[in-house]
Amino acid sequence: MTTTIPDVTPRRAALIAGVGYVAIFVFALFANFVVIGGLLESGDAAATAKNIAESEGMFRAGLVAFTIVFVVDVVVAWALYILFRSLSRDLSLLTAWFRLVYTVLLGVALIFFFVALQLLSGADYLGAFGPGQVDAHALLAVDAFNYAWLIGLVCFGFHLILLGYLVVNSGWTARALGYVLMVAGAAYIIDTLARAVLSDYSDVENLFLAIVAIPSVIGELWFTLWLLLRGGKAVEPAAA
Repeated sequence: MTTTIPDVTPRRAALIAGVGYVAIFVFALFANFVVIGGLLESGDAAATAKNIAESEGMFRAGLVAFTIVFVVDVVVAWALYILFRSLSRDLSLLTAWFRLVYTVLLGVALIFFFVALQLLSGADYLGAFGPGQVDAHALLAVDAFNYAWLIGLVCFGFHLILLGYLVVNSGWTARALGYVLMVAGAAYIIDTLARAVLSDYSDVENLFLAIVAIPSVIGELWFTLWLLLRGGKAVEPAAA
């Protein structure tokens, strides 16, 4: 006897996406504060290696937090596809794919954190490297994480632009929310391009941080609240 599994309703999809967003906010903030903000010293291989070695448990906790974000992002991409597919199945699918590509690149980036841990593990075969070389390779692995994630954020930027376009055309909430999401997406893309083009990016890094952070925080928090409180309530189920 075959049991039919009912489809996920738009309202339930919105709740899943909203809860997923909350989880991402919590774990991403923790990972960024503990790992990136607390332990990594830009351009200082010895200090970064020392911090990771002395706080290995915290570094591993940050790595676990990033891994949870990686998994939850897949679920959020799926839930948002379900929510918006009645509006445009093709565009909703493309929006989900851009988020999935970003998520895959985040997963790839996490490999470099594992490499950094392995380099600082003190394994016998690492004796072929001097202490300074091990530290330099560990910092290089950390930088590789940042670069891979940065490339992923280009895809995330396109995801937000498409998501904003869907919100604007849905009529389900204020059009301003969609425009803010589109601005946030464009900011992610512009920031990544600026890092690639500008040799003196560090001189304007704080400016670009503000350009990205302000619309992103406002737009994604607003979107999360809408998902949790109102998302999916006015959506017609997608045709089979």
